[in-house]
Amino acid sequence: MTSTTGGYTNTVFTRPTPARAFGQTPDATPVDPATLRLSVLIPVYNEAATLEALLARVRASGLAWEIVCVDDGSTDGSGTLLDRLLAEGVVQRVVHHGRNRGKGAAIRSALQHSTGNIVVVQDADLEYDPADWPALLRPIVEGKADAVFGSRFLGGPHRVLFYWHSVGNRLLTTFSNMLTNLNLTDMETCYKAMRGDLARGLRLTTDRFGLEPELTARLARSGARVYEVPVSYAGRTYAEGKKINWKDGVAAVWHILRFNLWA
Repeated sequence: MTSTTGGYTNTVFTRPTPARAFGQTPDATPVDPATLRLSVLIPVYNEAATLEALLARVRASGLAWEIVCVDDGSTDGSGTLLDRLLAEGVVQRVVHHGRNRGKGAAIRSALQHSTGNIVVVQDADLEYDPADWPALLRPIVEGKADAVFGSRFLGGPHRVLFYWHSVGNRLLTTFSNMLTNLNLTDMETCYKAMRGDLARGLRLTTDRFGLEPELTARLARSGARVYEVPVSYAGRTYAEGKKINWKDGVAAVWHILRFNLWA
């Protein structure tokens, strides 16, 4: 079924899930591997150069039950490429935003169209490797966690790049930790895996890169059990297509305050 809403069209699947009340005891039930249904949420904005290679890695993992891609107003042909991959059965859901709305908006759309009992956010730019998923998912599957962050600062292999980016990341993570009372090492990581019902029940509102501090704050306020595991990281330079910049870092400070003190 196709609908047009807010300037974009998509195939509609509805599966409303109630939000967990604040303070409610998290679900400690392990996930039977036989019933594991992993929804992979992929925001796409001008990633035609890396998209097929990324999807090959996702499929090679053998863990993806459904792949939900959101073309966030791309102008490089990513949307057309996604439609072809949908027709070929490479991906299971494609959502098109009529204009670029940002990563947060793309993940909200992807969550709305996901059905898995676990979801994981996966960027399309090859900076994060799906080979790390088994470690990322294990605490949830074993019933120890409701959400798992993949940290780039816990000893995993990584490409050596921008020093000041790492300093800024640690400062933002520390500031977020002070308000959430979590002891994360990498709040800004893309790799966040969550129980599907929990993720779909979070009231996410921000559109752009404020997603990371908002998602962290919402998880903390929900009482979710959060784990961290090391992941590898192959960061890109700006010439290679990296999009986040210092303005997003400044905005993150506001989002940390907003979603922890006034949400």
